[in-house]
Amino acid sequence: MKIKIAFVVLSALFCLTPSASSTSQSSRSVWDGVFTEEQAKRGAALYAPHCGSCHAADMSGNDEAPALSGPGFVANWDGLTVGDLSERVRVSMPPNNPGKLSRQQIADILSHVLSSNGFPAGKTELARETEELKQIRITAAKSKSE
Repeated sequence: MKIKIAFVVLSALFCLTPSASSTSQSSRSVWDGVFTEEQAKRGAALYAPHCGSCHAADMSGNDEAPALSGPGFVANWDGLTVGDLSERVRVSMPPNNPGKLSRQQIADILSHVLSSNGFPAGKTELARETEELKQIRITAAKSKSE
């Protein structure tokens, strides 16, 4: 009986918890100045030794590594979140030593990538925490409300 009551209570709490889709509706986008210029500069310094050999110094990519700037990058990530991109980097980059980069280094590098794609800098640094980064949508075009 106690197990049934616990299940009902947990089920009710789960139903009251906002879903990912409802929280994403109130999220920000990369057009909202989600990183600082200083952070993007730190990311540029980190990009060369950790990413440049595969993704190219100009972020154009090569046969094995995708571009990190331009229409190809934006098309690949449009509609996803900075959190999705951060997790991809965290678990698989660099390919010869996944997990080598700290969350702060990843945030700085992603700030450089976003800056290189023409997204505007703001007054607050890009967060390191995946939960916060999942609230930032990557969108190809700035919406009229932004």
